Amino acid sequence: MSDILSQSEIDQLLNALNTGELDVEEYQAEKGEKQIKEYDFSRPAKFAKDHLRTLEIIHEHYARLLATLLSGRMRTACQLEVINSEAISYSEFANALSNPVLLGILEVRPLKGNFVIEMSSNIGFAIVDRLLGGAGNGVMSGRDFTEIELTVIQKVMSIMIDEMVEAWKNVVSITPRLTQIETNPQFAQFISPTEIVALITLNLRIGSVEGLMNICVPYITIEPIIDKLNTRYWFSTVKETNIELYAQYIEKQIELSEIPVKVVLGKTNISIDDFVHLQRGDIIRLDQKIDDEVEVLVGNIPKFYGKAGLSAGKNAVMITGIMNREDE
Repeated sequence: MSDILSQSEIDQLLNALNTGELDVEEYQAEKGEKQIKEYDFSRPAKFAKDHLRTLEIIHEHYARLLATLLSGRMRTACQLEVINSEAISYSEFANALSNPVLLGILEVRPLKGNFVIEMSSNIGFAIVDRLLGGAGNGVMSGRDFTEIELTVIQKVMSIMIDEMVEAWKNVVSITPRLTQIETNPQFAQFISPTEIVALITLNLRIGSVEGLMNICVPYITIEPIIDKLNTRYWFSTVKETNIELYAQYIEKQIELSEIPVKVVLGKTNISIDDFVHLQRGDIIRLDQKIDDEVEVLVGNIPKFYGKAGLSAGKNAVMITGIMNREDE
């Protein structure tokens, strides 16, 4: 409840004082009494607000790294953002799981215990659809995942987990490893039901598909480093060079991206009848000579000039110049 009174509440309070309905001395005596705060022993407050805020900062950094990684892997726009963090019991988290579920169990050495990553099933289907050549729209049905789909998702989730090393390095150096993926929420009891966990919820969008991804961090797992989970420690360990390192990381990810390159050796027009009756050994005369420069396309965009030839007995193109915007 807010401590700020509205104008009508102020007027009512003044009227009560004027009419004698409110005794100031009695009110001050009640206020001076020691206030007792209720404590729920079934849900002990192990995570302070500062701990949850630091976990949010860690996973905001993780979300940026993951968005860059997934955009390159999925070859479509991917967006992630942290939308909530809270401390709950593991039983509350497990009881809220849908069926089927994508539950990844992580081993995070040198910490003892596991992290848990839960991903909505529509995101899982979208990843499979995109990587197997589809548009990435996913399957909006309640069916379970096949073994092939789980294998594809497991590889992607393993790559996603590797990015945690960079996100957590200012607090602790971890080596995460995906140990298993579970799809049935009935078999999701990897942690004691009464154990308090920090639940960080991220909103994940892959193309036109949107869903939630929850990261479950048990208190018992990070208890040895809980003192480092405060904003003062976090900002004292973050160095100015991190911006430069982050730029280098993005550059490295771009360098690893695969792009299609093709060469236009020439063009010509033939009749449909000639095309239908083409035989092996037939010669098609193009509009360019063998020593003319050819266009080199990156994707479908002309970017370079080149010369066609052979290199080590294989067809090759030697780049001879960069195409200006005026030449496009």
